[in-house]
Amino acid sequence: MNPIATFKAQTPTAFRASSAVVGTLVALVAASWVLSPSTDNYLVLAAGATIAIMGLSILTGGSGQVSIGNAGFMAIGAFTTAIIGTHNAHFFIVGSLLAGTAAGAISGVIIGLPATRLRGPYLAGMTLAFAYVMQPFIQSFGSFTGGSGGLYLNELTTPHWFARLVGDSDNLIAANARYQSALAVLVAGIALFFASNVMSSRLGRAMRLVRDDEVAAELVGVNLAKTRVLAFVISAAFAGLAGSLLTLIAASASPSTYGLALSIELLSLLVLGGMGSITGAIIAGLLSAYSGQLVGRINSLFGVDPYSNVGANTKGIIFGVILIVMMLAAPTGLVGLAKRVMARLRAVVKGHSAGSLSQG
Repeated sequence: MNPIATFKAQTPTAFRASSAVVGTLVALVAASWVLSPSTDNYLVLAAGATIAIMGLSILTGGSGQVSIGNAGFMAIGAFTTAIIGTHNAHFFIVGSLLAGTAAGAISGVIIGLPATRLRGPYLAGMTLAFAYVMQPFIQSFGSFTGGSGGLYLNELTTPHWFARLVGDSDNLIAANARYQSALAVLVAGIALFFASNVMSSRLGRAMRLVRDDEVAAELVGVNLAKTRVLAFVISAAFAGLAGSLLTLIAASASPSTYGLALSIELLSLLVLGGMGSITGAIIAGLLSAYSGQLVGRINSLFGVDPYSNVGANTKGIIFGVILIVMMLAAPTGLVGLAKRVMARLRAVVKGHSAGSLSQG
């Protein structure tokens, strides 16, 4: 057994912490010194999407509950942060993020309690209705939420020490972009570390057991209702954090951003990346961030007007086709497909080595 595998087996928590720290530091270095400020904007979107998809992965991939309402939880976190920001000129970043996360978790309790009695398409239908009504619900409280126009708050102020550190003290726009991406990466790294611990904990094992066999779960003493509600709460908290983070960085929150289409896109990306996987959530987040560029290039390649009916729906068409292909060819997503390919390659290499030894 190699040293890394030994370290992982003997001290799993320390291994997860080390992996989170190393991964976050690499991303921070890339965001601060390697990538261009314009690319950093995509990194922010990727971080927010990764957090939301990771929460959905815990719910759907972990406990087997299909939700099409995570955009609604993101909206709750976003507008909680926006309302706090509009009433406080110098709001506390960590406090705003925690408030958005808490608001998402509370809404997860409200939705999760009745959801424990539902299964399959009925559960999906309930969360679908939640995502559908959230946008007009927010608009109906215009005095607090700004109605259809949403809310605007002060932009994040880049600390002088950070601008000097990244060498952009004379370029405020570049410094702001790098600071925002570094903040998004740091929050995403902390969230993913928490997610990895949840998935490896007793609760994570209980969720997977409920997903695979409810009868067996009850026989070993797992409280089905409590486990399902906790999965909803954790998923909603992650979505609330994602909405809060994106609101802080964009300095605005709009109801139209968190429509039903976003919920469907998050679920599609989860399936593409791979359910129940940290790596799958990261891949899905990057796909979400860079899908706009990909769609633009495809429209340009085929001469499609982006403002036409076909051009406006190109993204949905592409994701739909990819999703169908993945469900047929690789139900476990890109992560599962990569594992299968690597296993096949290792088997081929072992077979070749064994053949060489036998000939020798």
